[in-house]
Amino acid sequence: MFRGKKYQQSAKLIDRSVQYDPTEALDLVVKGASAKFDETVELHIKLGVDSRHADQQVRGAVVLPNGTGRTMRVLVFTKDAKVEEAKAAGADYVGGMELVEKITKENWFEFDVVVASPDMMGVVGRLGKVLGPKGLMPSPKAGTVTPNVGAAVKEIKAGKVEYRLDKTNIIHCPIGKVSFGVEKLQENMDTLVRAVVKAKPAAAKGQYIRSCTVVSTMGPGVKVSTVKYGN
Repeated sequence: MFRGKKYQQSAKLIDRSVQYDPTEALDLVVKGASAKFDETVELHIKLGVDSRHADQQVRGAVVLPNGTGRTMRVLVFTKDAKVEEAKAAGADYVGGMELVEKITKENWFEFDVVVASPDMMGVVGRLGKVLGPKGLMPSPKAGTVTPNVGAAVKEIKAGKVEYRLDKTNIIHCPIGKVSFGVEKLQENMDTLVRAVVKAKPAAAKGQYIRSCTVVSTMGPGVKVSTVKYGN
């Protein structure tokens, strides 16, 4: 794969065989970010579980103390009094069947997170085939199926992120922007990793966190030591 000069220069600062202390790793990522835009910083955590088994799933959500640096567009499926509750909390779109039809007929996806009150899941279930593959289907585990739609919207707007395993047993999650600086990024990273550690399934055996890598949008990955998290 071709890599530009800036990427290659950043890569020279990193020893691929070393697991860096979290602060040092983030410092390398911030210093190595050379794009003209404010790069997103992501954390990739490989776990010693098998996502094919239901009792080894790792999924949840956590509010990052410093947010993600991105304004999330929230769609809420609800009705009656909760419509105003959702709007007051800052939801971008609120409705019911008319939104289902807009998504299915117009291929409309101008939203980042979907929240639903439990009484609307019969309606939302019709969107499973289109929302599921995009990772947008609301779920009780992620706190996006809830009677408290207002609180859910506020948390998402404040920086709540969902984490879940992919097919290769890796969690990919944004922890902020390069402009946050090392201290704020580390606060977010600590919050996310500790949430993942707390979510360890009882069926998981052996080493839980196999590897942890932090990376900016255009930069090289930096391996992170997870000793401080008790792994």
